[in-house]
Amino acid sequence: MTAVETMTRVRGLRLASIDFGGTGTPILALHGHFGRARAFARLAADLAPDYRVIALEQRGHGHSDRGDGDFSQDAYVADAAEFARGLGLGPLIVLGHSMGGVTAFHLAARHPGLVRALVVEEGGAINRQPDAPHPVLDVSDWPRRAATLAGLRRQIEARGIPDASYFLESAVEHADGWGLLFDYDDMMASQRALAGDWWAQWLGSDCPALLVHVLDSVVMPTAMARRMAERRPNTVLRELPGCGHWVHDDDPGGFAGVVREFLSAV
Repeated sequence: MTAVETMTRVRGLRLASIDFGGTGTPILALHGHFGRARAFARLAADLAPDYRVIALEQRGHGHSDRGDGDFSQDAYVADAAEFARGLGLGPLIVLGHSMGGVTAFHLAARHPGLVRALVVEEGGAINRQPDAPHPVLDVSDWPRRAATLAGLRRQIEARGIPDASYFLESAVEHADGWGLLFDYDDMMASQRALAGDWWAQWLGSDCPALLVHVLDSVVMPTAMARRMAERRPNTVLRELPGCGHWVHDDDPGGFAGVVREFLSAV
């Protein structure tokens, strides 16, 4: 398989995406806040050749346009819906991590004809305190530039981030030093827009769904994950121990295994 990076015009924006290739069943993958489409490279390799992962780089992330500064769920969902229609591949399996997971189940609720199955990785039905202890990561004082990539890492980790690797997927070298592709003010606005009660949207679809939760998550409480699985019919909950919120990075083999097991039964 050869991954192909593409820029697509979607609702007036230029959105980047990566098609990891193959002829398998298509999966539309949506990253979380601060993420990139390429975050799904390992998953795409693990699921091949049975599945073809196509990852969208959402507005304001990576090399995609930020648009007019609208980072509401309405905007993210409308982008994903238009992009999915443009693929012309019929109803898709839609997989999302964190914010991308919330976008995925909103998409299923609003556009059921586009979604045949859901995989939601650490995306909660409530994303506000006290139900979600850390709905917003404050990046307002993060470094804008550093002389080296290692220096950028050190400065981010000095803000209380144990491992900046996830964020450094968005690091690029500019003329005046190393910095991140996303705008910090945009990410603060986007996180605040995601803070809310999304139970109606989670319960608003009936396609098969896999909810992946990690028992050591500092973002999504286990009690919430279990309530989500109990309340929504046709939903499978898989709990993975020993890793954090970015389970696809912390336990890529385990994550791919539960996704493949679920999809084989859909």
